[in-house]
Amino acid sequence: MEEKGFDYINVIPFVDIMLVLLTIVLTTSTFIATGGIAVQLPKASKSSQETLKVRTIEIDRTGAIYFSGAPVTIQALRDSLKPLDRNSPFLIRADRDLPLQNFVDVIDTVKSSGFQKVSLQTEKR
Repeated sequence: MEEKGFDYINVIPFVDIMLVLLTIVLTTSTFIATGGIAVQLPKASKSSQETLKVRTIEIDRTGAIYFSGAPVTIQALRDSLKPLDRNSPFLIRADRDLPLQNFVDVIDTVKSSGFQKVSLQTEKR
């Protein structure tokens, strides 16, 4: 018995799948571009959500620590962190030539004070 080869390829299922994927992509991109589903928020006399300010800690090449632009020691930094909201985000800017232990001391101070939103600023190569 002789087998007959394919004379053509049926592309209809392929086109159906591509149309479904296109629909999904277009629908998803619409939500991303508009920021989600449009809702009209109720109005209140005061905003119930306060904006948290990003706090900056900088460490220079010599190991000097600056909190919001003012020079501080590790103990003074620890004391400055006590009255702050624990949800406050922190940005740490450290010199690349800084000894690692100085950087770890600052991270440890911030983390042990109960702050979880801590990030390190870097540059793109």
